Amino acid sequence: MTMTVRDLRPGVRADFEGFARVRHLALPFYLVTPDSLAHDLAHAHPDSHYRPLVAEEDGEVIGTAQVGIVHESPEPGQGYVNVYVHPERTGRGAGSQLVRAAEEYLAGLGATKLFAWVLDEPDNRAFAERHGYRGSRSAHFLRLDLAHGTLPPLQDPPPGVELRTGADFADDPRPLFALDSETMSDEPSDIAYEFTDYEAWLEDTWNHPLLSRELTSVAVVDGRPVAFSAARTDGGTRYGTVMTGTARAFRGRGLAKLAKTDSLHRARAAGFTEAFTGNDTGNEPMIAINKWFGYEICATEMRHVRELT
Repeated sequence: MTMTVRDLRPGVRADFEGFARVRHLALPFYLVTPDSLAHDLAHAHPDSHYRPLVAEEDGEVIGTAQVGIVHESPEPGQGYVNVYVHPERTGRGAGSQLVRAAEEYLAGLGATKLFAWVLDEPDNRAFAERHGYRGSRSAHFLRLDLAHGTLPPLQDPPPGVELRTGADFADDPRPLFALDSETMSDEPSDIAYEFTDYEAWLEDTWNHPLLSRELTSVAVVDGRPVAFSAARTDGGTRYGTVMTGTARAFRGRGLAKLAKTDSLHRARAAGFTEAFTGNDTGNEPMIAINKWFGYEICATEMRHVRELT
């Protein structure tokens, strides 16, 4: 059997289908499609030096790697390499070859610290440790059965608060960018982020093919978005909230919970049967909110770090 590691080829549909298939099998809690992968590659920021790789065995894509520079961080020299291998094709060297190719590429760009998400399972942790990565913070994947679960009842917004959808901001999404930027900056992370590039946000987030503006719920006060729950869908029956947050001046009023309740109800009414989300394990308030909705932890990922010398 012949194993090769190469770049994902733009415009080759089979490559994107193979990449998406491996990612779905290895990480079924994360929404990904061939079209979303093609969008990510076509619209990657130049400073990210984004380079998706595949490991191919006898013409079959059996491993994937998403590789790039954390260009949104004020700290230079930070890169990332997230490797996933087909669960039935592990132990053949695909993961190691992908890691080696990714590290050589990132080192050539001047990266000195590499971050990698690894499922919190013994074999995966051992793989990361063998390649010089040490465990850092962790995050949970959570799942909610929308088809059979019981959602909290819808509630009327408090006085002065109005519920809208992301679609209502189609003509001018900049206020949503400002809110997303503020809340993302407060997310627990071992990487400091600065989200100031509106045009990049339009490409990466607002125009992303998985984003559902209709199912994204926004709490508005005096015409200003102050809380939101951003939704993505995969074109089938899977729905995910990729960010739920509140502006600092409006926290503690239950507005994020209000927006997410609204989004979940509309997702179920639209025929979606599974809901997914993710939380840093240290984000206890959001974990408590998601458990209140009925979400259950279905997997945990641990971020690993390697210092390049």
